[in-house]
Formats: sequence, structure tokens, C-alpha cells
Amino acid sequence: MDLAKLENSLRRSVEEAARRVRAETPLAPSITNTVTINFVANAQLAAGGSAAMVYMPDEGVAMARAGGALYINMGTIFPFYAETLPATARELHALRKNWVLDPVGIGMGEIRMSVLAGFKATPPPIVRCNASEIIALAALWGLDTGRTAASRVKGVDSHDSVEDALPAAVAVARHSGGAVAVSGAADLVTDGRVAVRCPGGSDRLGLVTGGGCSLGGVMAVYAAVADPLAAALAATCLYNLAAERAAAATSGPGAFQPRFLDELHQASPAGIAAMPMNPEVCP
Repeated sequence: MDLAKLENSLRRSVEEAARRVRAETPLAPSITNTVTINFVANAQLAAGGSAAMVYMPDEGVAMARAGGALYINMGTIFPFYAETLPATARELHALRKNWVLDPVGIGMGEIRMSVLAGFKATPPPIVRCNASEIIALAALWGLDTGRTAASRVKGVDSHDSVEDALPAAVAVARHSGGAVAVSGAADLVTDGRVAVRCPGGSDRLGLVTGGGCSLGGVMAVYAAVADPLAAALAATCLYNLAAERAAAATSGPGAFQPRFLDELHQASPAGIAAMPMNPEVCP
């Protein structure tokens, strides 16, 4: 495979996804972490999308039908999510619509684990996660990654490297037929055929609650207008760009968050597509 041609093709796909989001303002509803719900909605709006936050089973199914794509974040679980999340995923699967899963908290609690296990049958076209989470999800789904050691996920933090997570990310992407985005010092985005490493961003984003959650919500916005790989890659590049610019203009996390939202809003499609990305063919 000609990697230069692949990179150029990916950049065109990213720029087109960003352009369409700005032109169409797609609706990407969320069933998301209550700790970060405000930041998720504001990031979706700043990136050019439209947000709607729901909880109940009938609302999840209704929003699956109404939205261009949907975001499910497992950060805070209510008992009725045992009905809401599977019903919503089944509807999205039946409609062949894109959706984004953030399996945050994997390993904690019976409801969370039962729901995540059930998603194997109606797999998310995009998984947004850290390295330990994708390793744990691949193990939960019984996918062959060539890895015998368990992930070291602890709460919402990752204790595995992005490179350690590559086999699991590839296995999940191949199972779903979609894409996986693993956040880290250099982010990894893969569709199981190609793996794209995206250096950049700022560790300042880790000092603000909801950086990863809001990234998942913005991926859903892009997934409403683009295929999973392009959507995951476009949102990742946008976040790296906005974080770099916000960090350069501020001195701490209090000022960083609103400036970050401003930078999400001001980023141009061409600027997003120009961010560093290094593709290679998956083994």
C-alpha cells in the first residue's frame, strides 16, 4: 500500500467530514456520563453539531431514529440503563446508523459488564477509549488479540500503553467493521486495516473533567456525516488542534476549558486536516 496516497486520502476524508459538519449541523444525541454532560453538549455545539441528552429507554430508541448518529458513554450507570442501552443499540443496529461507545468504567459492576458484553452482538461502529479499556473490552468479547495478560484498567484511568492496545483495537475494529480510537500521548485510530497515529494535543486536557467524554460526543457528531474511520480521525485531529491552541493561550485548567471550546468552534476544516497523522498497514 502506498502510504503517501493513503495519508492524502485520509486528510481529504477528514476535511470533508469537518466541512459537512459545519454545513449541516447534524444532531448527535447522547446517553452520557452525568458528571460531564454539560461539557459533552457544549463541545458538540462548538464543533458544529447539535446535542440532545436522554436517559429513558423510549427516549434512547426515539433519538436513535431521530439523530444522524448517537453517543453512549458508560461513565455513570442507572438501573434502568440495563434496558435503555441495549434497546438503543439494537435500534441503531437495525437502522444501520453509526454510534460511538465509550466503555469507561469497564470492569466495575454487574449492570455495566452485562450491557458491555451484550454490545458484542450489536457492535458500535466507533469505540472511543483509553488503552486499558480497549484491552478489557476485547477480552470481554472473547476476541483473539494474541495477548494473554489482563488489562490494567483501574477506574477511569489507563495503566497500559497505546502501543500495548494496538492488537485489541485492531481486533475490536475488525469485529465491528468500524473504527477504534485510543487516546494517549499519541492517539491511535484504526479500522483494523490501517492504523493511524496522531501525535499532538496537550496534557492540559487531562486536567479538565470530561475531555475524553466530550471527544466521544464530538466523534458522534462527525459520525453523523462520515464513515467511522474518517469520523474518529477527524474528531481526534480537531481535539489535538484545539488543545494545542488553548494550552498555548492559557496558564491553567480554569482558563483552558472555555478557551478549548472557543478553539473547537474556530478550527477550520483545512486546519483540522493538516494535523499530524502517521498511517501504517495493520499486521
